[in-house]
Amino acid sequence: MKNWKVECHCHSDYSKDSLSGLEDLIQTAKKRGLDKLILTDHNTIQGAVRAQEMAPELIIVGEEIKTTIGEFLAFFVKEEIPKGLSPQEALQRLKAQDAFISVSHPFDQMRHGWPLEALDQIRPFVDAIEVFNSRSLTAHLNDEALAYAEKYQLAGTVGSDAHTLPEVGRSYLELPPFEDAESLRKVIAQAQKICVYSTPFVRLGSSYARFVKQIRKKI
Repeated sequence: MKNWKVECHCHSDYSKDSLSGLEDLIQTAKKRGLDKLILTDHNTIQGAVRAQEMAPELIIVGEEIKTTIGEFLAFFVKEEIPKGLSPQEALQRLKAQDAFISVSHPFDQMRHGWPLEALDQIRPFVDAIEVFNSRSLTAHLNDEALAYAEKYQLAGTVGSDAHTLPEVGRSYLELPPFEDAESLRKVIAQAQKICVYSTPFVRLGSSYARFVKQIRKKI
């Protein structure tokens, strides 16, 4: 059985800083040859649930959760986790639904990175660290994450962190098929990491999305 290509970090227009519609995301993922797209909108699973209804063979429901300190990247989320919880409370809620838990861009302090002491505290309770994020502005941020994961023998996820359609599938994992969080835990050590940086200009797409949505609210 061939390995799957899995995009682990992607946003839709259900995130405040993206204009990527669900249908366009699904079609783009299929064109790029992705077997699974984990949709991880900011602090909501509404878009991911809807997308999974549209393409159940492709979409995995995920969420990027902003806590009082940093962000988690969760896969196979069944119940939405609100933003603003303590890391401990967010972890408890994710564990209760057996979600797979990674840590978003842990050393990127411009994007809700984690202080080292806080990262050490949550380390025993997570399944993985995001060791490569295509939107990181400098390589050392990803290098630090990879070194940290290797030091503590943690699995690593990678993702494009796509907020625009051209970014989808830029970075992904190639790994054996899995059905749920538990089976993902069993195969992730076999993953091959395909890592490609995005141009810094993709962040203009996020800024434009926020601007457009602010204008729409005023109209």
